[in-house]
Amino acid sequence: MAQQATTATAPAASAPFVNPDVGVPVFPYDLTDKPYRVLGEVKAGVRKATVFSKSPSQEKIYKELWERGRKLGADAVINAKYGDAHVTAFSWGKANATGTAVKFLAPGEASPAAPAAK
Repeated sequence: MAQQATTATAPAASAPFVNPDVGVPVFPYDLTDKPYRVLGEVKAGVRKATVFSKSPSQEKIYKELWERGRKLGADAVINAKYGDAHVTAFSWGKANATGTAVKFLAPGEASPAAPAAK
């Protein structure tokens, strides 16, 4: 009896578009090689646990942005920006971040900026 070998890897077509530095599809720049439509701006605030804790890492901040982008149905978040953690009356330190949630266009799908044919 011959046994078939199976693999536990997912097909390449379903693999998400991911920033390898942080493990989520959030990028600090615009993506010019894939057409997309803008879904909206996403904002996130990541807090420190205590005054002695380290400031939130880029990975943690990008994961928070991705969670918000994913809820909008985004395939990626681009132009991600964040600042240093700062102390407020209600937080030991909070880093604010923003980005633009985008949905990639299917092959042949018209760009939203293109004029509609009549």
